[in-house]
Amino acid sequence: LMVIAFLREIIQALKNGTSIYKAVIRSANTIGKGLIAGSKNMLSVALATAAAGIIVGIVAMGIGSMIVQIVEMLSAGNIFLLLLITAVASLILGMGLPTTATYIVMASITVPVIIKLSSLSGVSPIPAIAAHLFCFYFGILADDTPPVGLAAYAAAAIAKSDPIQTGIQGFIYDLRTAVIPFVFVFNAELILHGINNWPQALLIFIMAIFGAFAFTNAVQGWFIIKNKWYETPLFLIASLILFYPAIITK
Repeated sequence: LMVIAFLREIIQALKNGTSIYKAVIRSANTIGKGLIAGSKNMLSVALATAAAGIIVGIVAMGIGSMIVQIVEMLSAGNIFLLLLITAVASLILGMGLPTTATYIVMASITVPVIIKLSSLSGVSPIPAIAAHLFCFYFGILADDTPPVGLAAYAAAAIAKSDPIQTGIQGFIYDLRTAVIPFVFVFNAELILHGINNWPQALLIFIMAIFGAFAFTNAVQGWFIIKNKWYETPLFLIASLILFYPAIITK
């Protein structure tokens, strides 16, 4: 970017026939101001990273190994409650750990329980890949979830807005992403599990796109213009049918 900023002024000076020396001075001033602004914007991110270090220390003390016992006790054999607890635990761990570390921790302590309970709870067995992606998704969402939300702090620094409000608004926008893992856990076709032909894969892809679009319209309350009172529930119903067509075919 610095090279681009430098060359832009030089090229502009050559086109206009003005002094190249002055163009170099302007380029240096622009680059200097950019570095200063970037350093200031990094302060809020640095503070959030330092706070996340406290959570890393707590997790390193052994709280991660206790989660499996808590999950089994609280879920009481209910697969839906287990998934909700897993999602919350992934968000909490993701606040202080990198996404990959969050996934490794959650995959090692909750994925086996999810697969086991799904086979005992009367629902369709949950594929291992779906259970693993479930933990991974919510580990990613933690980056945009208050109160830590490093991605929200970085975005707030750029937009010059309140980090907490930015995180809350970002999480509202991410509700679509928060719902999709619960959907593909019970409808693994969304992640193309067990799909062996291109036409079916293309159909599922198109349905997933329109399902996400409909759910986003329902959550945001807008589709070109503000939704009428009856349009939001219609969008929700449409997204449910598109995400999980078995609800009407079975």
